[in-house]
Amino acid sequence: MARMEAPHSQATEAMTRLTLDSPAEMQELGRKIAKLLRPGDLVLLTGELGAGKTTLARGLGEGLGVRGAVTSPTFVIARVHPSLTGGPALVHVDAYRLGGGLDEMEDLDLDVSLPESVVVVEWGDGKVEELSDDRLHVVIDRVVGETDDDRRVVTVTGLGTRWSGAGIDSL
Repeated sequence: MARMEAPHSQATEAMTRLTLDSPAEMQELGRKIAKLLRPGDLVLLTGELGAGKTTLARGLGEGLGVRGAVTSPTFVIARVHPSLTGGPALVHVDAYRLGGGLDEMEDLDLDVSLPESVVVVEWGDGKVEELSDDRLHVVIDRVVGETDDDRRVVTVTGLGTRWSGAGIDSL
């Protein structure tokens, strides 16, 4: 895992950018991020098909110590993974097939789950931001021009006061 300089802006409370070379490193990043998470956290995962969103979510689940294999919830839209360790449950949502924005997301009652769970939403851009002013946004980009299909640049941005000093820079 290689670290790149983290630019900061006024709207961003915390940000770091990493270069990952394999799915195993993506999963390990998920485990590291999980150590920073607590009940009520909203995590948005952004990236093209096959970028590694579900692999990262799998690492989050491992790090949170939840029950069940974390797999893509594309066809069920949302899957709840209860904690095996007394921590928060993981609510894993795939908003890819949802086009109606927050209205369709409201049908999932994520606002009810959010206070006691960690809610992770793949493809949530423009659909779930209204659930919380404080959220973690993870953007996964393939490295353009690389011959190694597994290399990714991952930008982790904590928005809101919750993420100020939360340790994102230590990932």
